[in-house]
Amino acid sequence: MKKSICVVGLGYIGLPTAVMFANHGHQVHGVDVNERAVKMIQNKQLHIEEDGLQERLDLAVDNGMLTAGTTPQRADVFIIAVPSPIKADKTAEMDYVRKATASVVPFLEKGNLVILESTVPPKTVENVMMPELIKSGMEIGTELFVSHSPERVIPGKVFTELVTNDRIIGGINEASARMTTELYESFVQGEMHETDATTAELVKVMENTYRDVNIAFANELAMIAQGIGVNIWEAIDLANFHPRVNIHKPGPGVGGHCIAVDPWFLVELDPEKAQMIHLARRTNDGMPSYTAQLTADILNAKGINDPKIAALGLAFKGNIDDMRESPSVEVVEQFRQRNMNIMAHDPHIKENQLPVQTQSMEEAVQDASALVILTDHTVFKELDPARFTTLKNKIVIDTKNCISRDKWEQAGFDVYLLGDSKNHKAEQTI
Repeated sequence: MKKSICVVGLGYIGLPTAVMFANHGHQVHGVDVNERAVKMIQNKQLHIEEDGLQERLDLAVDNGMLTAGTTPQRADVFIIAVPSPIKADKTAEMDYVRKATASVVPFLEKGNLVILESTVPPKTVENVMMPELIKSGMEIGTELFVSHSPERVIPGKVFTELVTNDRIIGGINEASARMTTELYESFVQGEMHETDATTAELVKVMENTYRDVNIAFANELAMIAQGIGVNIWEAIDLANFHPRVNIHKPGPGVGGHCIAVDPWFLVELDPEKAQMIHLARRTNDGMPSYTAQLTADILNAKGINDPKIAALGLAFKGNIDDMRESPSVEVVEQFRQRNMNIMAHDPHIKENQLPVQTQSMEEAVQDASALVILTDHTVFKELDPARFTTLKNKIVIDTKNCISRDKWEQAGFDVYLLGDSKNHKAEQTI
């Protein structure tokens, strides 16, 4: 049965979700406080980058199945998909969820379903949403139904994973869970796993914390390998041939709206018990400083004074335009704190977000002492080293194992890799 749906929050998760429901026959009204974003959506323009989103948005708007505005409308279902970031003190910022929930209360009617999709600390439905929803005057669980069904998608593959991934459905009671399952069955092909709301909240945070701890392990291994002359990328690949081993990849840090944020929810929930989780966060948060110092050490060893760094990549992962919690931004700040001259470029981020950012790669690399690759965009993997004739020094520091080392070394570059202290070109000339 097709529903009318109001989606509150039209960002990296809310907009694709709204479009997906609209493309599957539901009448959807999207809501966002960002007036510019709303106007762009109304005009079938994108304020975020996601593969396949443009054509799906065009279809939804042209068919009259998707509208957008700054205030909610009456509907059968309300989906909350707003940010749930952390504050400077690493505690959860729940005002977005609270305000979004409060905004739909005047539009609620008996029989409505409210779904929280945002990734949140356990007990958010109970402690943040419920106090707002009871103001509707309806009995929760019999007249008004509530659930938590967290998104489990990766930027760049959102539409594929919305369909194929299993879905966790956490209802405040069985009726709420069943209604939510029936709604998502309109496009989800993965299995639906019904549970209670608090368990669903914990499951999503656990998933991202597992990945954060695994990456912290990889980053510690990279720092150890750097000191003993082992290429950690090769070592991890070899270790992962073991059928019960799956070590993630190292890098200049961890970013994004989930992995860099969600573990702090557990630390805040029980700091005395979340010892390993806290240590992993500290390890990953320390990688930007490690990366900047590694760069400084390489340039100092070569006798390069007053270097200019061309930082390539500001998004938190390859082939997206999302800078939320991006470690690349912190690496740039660490360069600045070391009095290095920096120019940063990211081809996926079309408007400058940093004072040192440029839309021109040529400007970024002009007279640079070193290229430092911070994001593994495909465009960086495919770069032709012959293009970089204006570099002051032919040095590349690759933090993502992104480029062909042999190709760049054959072009005369000294290539350094995070997690490998060996410079192959220099060794080959000895």
